[in-house]
Amino acid sequence: MSMVVTEAVFAVGQVVITQRASFDLRSDDVYLGLLRHMSGDWGELEEFDWKQNDDAVEYGGRILSRYIAEGGVVFWIITECDRSHTTILLPSEY
Repeated sequence: MSMVVTEAVFAVGQVVITQRASFDLRSDDVYLGLLRHMSGDWGELEEFDWKQNDDAVEYGGRILSRYIAEGGVVFWIITECDRSHTTILLPSEY
């Protein structure tokens, strides 16, 4: 796997992952998801949610991305409004 993010479109702050997500996801899936999140690729979201994230980048607000790992596990990446931290978690943990 090779992917380069030339520029993040917003600050992610401290990145943390829940214990369950860490157990269920491969590190490559987490890494790729985080790169996509930082570059403004929100993953598997409806158009309305995609627009919400775009607005949050421009005007402030929480950013939520949804990805599907290679093994089929769905996971979320959430960056808080104040950009202090970003959490990688499974939907069931929210």
